[in-house]
Amino acid sequence: MKSTPKSLRLHIALFGRTNVGKSSFLNLIAGQDVAIVSSQPGTTTDVVEKTMELLPIGPVVFLDTAGLDDTTALGEKRVGKSEKVFDRADVILLLHEGDQVTEFEKSVEERAEARKIPIIKIANKADLTDPSDPSYLSCNSTDLGSRDHVLAALKAKLLRVCPDEFITPPSLMGDLVKPGGLAMLIVPIDLQAPKGRLILPQVSTIRDALDNDAATLVCKEREYAHMLSILNQKPDVAICDSQMVLKMVADTPPEIPCTTFSILFARLKGDLRKFARGAAAIDQLSPGDKVLIAESCSHHALEDDIGRVKIPRWLRQYVGVDVQIEVYSGRDFPDNLSEYKLAVQCGGCMQNRREVLSRIEKCESAGVPITNYGMCIAQTQGVLKRVLSPFPAALDAYENA
Repeated sequence: MKSTPKSLRLHIALFGRTNVGKSSFLNLIAGQDVAIVSSQPGTTTDVVEKTMELLPIGPVVFLDTAGLDDTTALGEKRVGKSEKVFDRADVILLLHEGDQVTEFEKSVEERAEARKIPIIKIANKADLTDPSDPSYLSCNSTDLGSRDHVLAALKAKLLRVCPDEFITPPSLMGDLVKPGGLAMLIVPIDLQAPKGRLILPQVSTIRDALDNDAATLVCKEREYAHMLSILNQKPDVAICDSQMVLKMVADTPPEIPCTTFSILFARLKGDLRKFARGAAAIDQLSPGDKVLIAESCSHHALEDDIGRVKIPRWLRQYVGVDVQIEVYSGRDFPDNLSEYKLAVQCGGCMQNRREVLSRIEKCESAGVPITNYGMCIAQTQGVLKRVLSPFPAALDAYENA
């Protein structure tokens, strides 16, 4: 891992009318030509992403969107992509021309308020129209000499509004191991594992253990029982890939807490208690019910793909009836959620917390239970209570669902 993954960065979205100077502002902040700048309306098509370090906040990703008032031939599609950014944004930078306020700026404010996303208002082109409201960050994005001043002012405002977890980031699993303790990681090496590398959840867990002054012992599932037997002290926790959960539980003494990488990410990125209640709803599935599988990675499906093949098979075997499975990948998420009886979200390692929570909220509004891959698999294998035991609140939510 050479840099912080996008999913763990603060997501800062730039919204504003066409040609208000969003791309120029992004280029000014980045100190380089990241986005194409033109007086021609509709220059920005897809959302432009720029990752950078913004100390003392840390790693961030800027999301430059198309103008929400885009009336060009492709405007509707561009605006549609911009709309989806609301689901990812931790903070919104709303660019105005001076301090002009139109229906478009008001619309952004209303949608941000509904999602509880903080807004920083920026008066761009301040050389032409000086803002009268002192709460605005005044900027002339074409003045490269103003970069240091604008950047300092932006950092100060971000520190006041950005979510607490980006100032004091939550631990992935550090609360499960004591300083000087040991976590056992059971990692399968199969066709879906990238050649020569571990996948992101495994790498992130190792790093989190090190950050919390603990050690990890990494092994494959076949060696797990043997490695346990030769240790002179019991590990604080055992963590496995979800597909190995049944074997891990069978090989793990009851006094050793155990869970899965997917469940750790469900806690880090989403709401573990709501996911636990969603897992309990699997028992209520009936013949013909529709189940949504939401896979955030847009990867090439393998022969025995976890989301498209294994989870549907395990679900049908567990409930004993045929259910309809629909798979959405990447950032696609259906609008017709009320048609589903259950949603199963992947671990979310490629999504930020805001986007996962947004999906949970959408499902709640539609009255659809939602769980995640790791919990769904553990439920269908009959071991969910065991792998939720390190998280008493989530276990209680599951048992009382």
